Amino acid sequence: MTSAPTIHLLGEAEYERPDFIVMAEGLAFPEGPVAMPDGSVLLVELSKGLVSRVSAKGEVQPLAAAGTCLNGLAAGPDGLMYICNNGSALPSDQPAAAAGGPDGADYLGGSIQTLDLATGALKTLYDRCPGGLLSAPNDIVFDGAGGFYFTCLGKRHTRLRGFGGLYYARADGSEIREIAYPVFSPNGIGLSPDGRTLYYAETDGCRLWAYDIVEPGVLDKSGAGPDGSRLVATLGGYQKFDSLAVEASGNICVATLVSGTVTVFSPDGGLVRQVYFGDHFTTNICFGGPERSTAYVTLSRGGRLVALDWGVPGLLLNHAPR
Repeated sequence: MTSAPTIHLLGEAEYERPDFIVMAEGLAFPEGPVAMPDGSVLLVELSKGLVSRVSAKGEVQPLAAAGTCLNGLAAGPDGLMYICNNGSALPSDQPAAAAGGPDGADYLGGSIQTLDLATGALKTLYDRCPGGLLSAPNDIVFDGAGGFYFTCLGKRHTRLRGFGGLYYARADGSEIREIAYPVFSPNGIGLSPDGRTLYYAETDGCRLWAYDIVEPGVLDKSGAGPDGSRLVATLGGYQKFDSLAVEASGNICVATLVSGTVTVFSPDGGLVRQVYFGDHFTTNICFGGPERSTAYVTLSRGGRLVALDWGVPGLLLNHAPR
């Protein structure tokens, strides 16, 4: 199996520069947006450890406080929200927090938590697996079989850095498995429309990788990449990949740090488009609206959630709120 060729970064003059609406600003490093049927968006405020709701009118309502830094959010099959808690203590000055800072009291341990929107109750579902403690859970996606895949970015220490990994777990708390380890800085994660391919974004290497799924939680590891993955695409220049979302067509939309864009790749690694937002911490994208053609994007350095007409529909996620 051959690797995809390097895709060189478009020049700024070639970026798409769409009009977008700023739904909210002043958020504390927003990530993990989830579009709701009423036009609101749930998200996490990483640097305050909050799950918050941004109404269609832009009103921000805190829903739950975890006490540590949060990264990912997804709706589960039971009506609960599932949270990737990276375990770092909240920073005093509210900047973007690393996935686990120096050793000591600032790191309280990563976990997957659930949030009951009706009661505001938080519950820790997993904080370890047979391979050891969870280091820094980052992003999450549900399949149609009652389980979910998630990434751990890897714990960062003062002078050392732990590897990350990919995991599969049951939503009822009955099973968790380490399915790929070690992996370097895995961040965003998503599934193809047919549910047969798992994608993940490597932040520091700026690469998009994939595994074919043999059965839920079991990956084909015949590729040449980290732990048997196969390379889908990469970019030239100094870039970093963050979270991702998948279009109904199967194209993969990767929030791209440094350039302040969302980069869209075809499943075979072709560069489809780059959409410019101007924030060097363009971190997450999700789809909502009646036709799922509204894109919601978090511009985390500026603390903004923006919305725009994406032009094509996003993939209907398993267990998406309706």
